[in-house]
Amino acid sequence: MGERVIFASSSGPNLCGVIDHPDGDVRGWGVFAHGFTLGKDSPAASRMCKQLAAEGIGMLRFDNLGLGDSEGDWGDGSFSHKVADTVRAVEYMNAGGREVRLLVGHSFGGSAVLAAAHECPTVAAVASVAAPYQPAHVENIYDALVQRIEEEGEARLHIGGKALTLRRHFIDDVRKADLRERIHTLRRALLVMHSPTDNTVGIANASDIFQCARHPRSFVSLEGADHLLTGKNQAARAARIISAWADPYL
Repeated sequence: MGERVIFASSSGPNLCGVIDHPDGDVRGWGVFAHGFTLGKDSPAASRMCKQLAAEGIGMLRFDNLGLGDSEGDWGDGSFSHKVADTVRAVEYMNAGGREVRLLVGHSFGGSAVLAAAHECPTVAAVASVAAPYQPAHVENIYDALVQRIEEEGEARLHIGGKALTLRRHFIDDVRKADLRERIHTLRRALLVMHSPTDNTVGIANASDIFQCARHPRSFVSLEGADHLLTGKNQAARAARIISAWADPYL
């Protein structure tokens, strides 16, 4: 059973998270950033963090603004907020004596950890899973709403059983976000993981991230996995790989 925690977001409302503790010896601590609207209890987040905990790496996974158990309105957030709140999560763990050495991000969260690492001095290793090279890739999800949002300022986005308000500032923010310099100057070990059959975020994104990065960098193909890692053992397998790769940096 994970430890439920609450910490303040970068914009004020409280964010709710779960720390998955190792049962035995602790090898290190990390923070997990979930995908676009997925939340801390999505299969990728919960299964990867639980497996990492089983491997001795305690992980904090948390709901971003207005999702799951967190306070606030999702529509008030942005990519910049997601990055800032990932940094807040690291600071929360560090303040409690659980020094974060590892960041793991899935999908949109993978882009977020690549940006957030620069503001986290304790972090030595970053793993991106099925991440887009540029955050603006997420516009493919709501491209049919873009014109309406530009004209009216907002629109309702129906996704994953949720009805969320998507506002103009989110679109503007994600379009301005450029990860190329952040990746090139990461100065931390980087593991890029991606499925060659990912139909949501294509494998070319992994190639772009890897080519932009400097060493130490590694790439692992998640053969047979879908974007959300919902298949049997897909998330756990990814976590086991991250665990082995991260060992020197913990």
